[in-house]
Amino acid sequence: MLNIMSAKHKPIHNHLLAALPAETLGHIAPHLELISMPLGEVLYEVGGQLQYVYFPTTAIVSIHYIMENGASAEIAGVGNEGVLGTSLFMGGNTTTSLATVQTAGYGYRLKGRLMMEEFNRAGPMMRLMLRYTQALMSQIAQTAVCNRHHSIEQQMCRWLLSVLDRLPSNELTMTQELIASMLGVRREGVTETAGNLQRAGLISYRRGHITVLDRSGLESHACECYKVVKNEFQRLLSDTGADKRHSAASSR
Repeated sequence: MLNIMSAKHKPIHNHLLAALPAETLGHIAPHLELISMPLGEVLYEVGGQLQYVYFPTTAIVSIHYIMENGASAEIAGVGNEGVLGTSLFMGGNTTTSLATVQTAGYGYRLKGRLMMEEFNRAGPMMRLMLRYTQALMSQIAQTAVCNRHHSIEQQMCRWLLSVLDRLPSNELTMTQELIASMLGVRREGVTETAGNLQRAGLISYRRGHITVLDRSGLESHACECYKVVKNEFQRLLSDTGADKRHSAASSR
């Protein structure tokens, strides 16, 4: 199946891989493995040794932090703009978070050993990964502030927009239970918020399918956190070419 799908998927569909110079990409291209990333698949667990880094193309991965009582919340999302497994090349080799597939799709994985070999050349791969890691840290920090100080409606609008930026259409497949888990709030709050957004004509929600009807309206209801994170990604990746691709996706 993946041999057939490989004709439709290319490494450059991930913005970071596309931003690498041809020579650098050529070093790792033979080792990039196209994989299916089904909904709910766990890519790494808390405390587990990281064996691969993942470059999503059509899938979106959620990075969760889980409390002792089982409560959890998303601290960051990774889609076609990024890479999963920064702890590997940052020296930690393990992580305190859980990474699961939030939106099913495809991506490429690369063995950690090969990633480290290219990273340690101290060339374009290292510079790009360090910039991306700083952007990811900004996303995590802004998410923490947002979850503490902004309303559920603002959080949900911010989250929907960030997911939409990583998808080729304005439709999402997402249950209210999953959204509640991502935001770390009660399902009832998500139900009420989704109803308010639907009555305002911003979204259409039915049986786990969300269609964004008015993106500009959704942006006006979101807090400043969405723009802060988006602008920081563009600033840090401005001379790599990745930001232009991310901006093009965001403007759809």
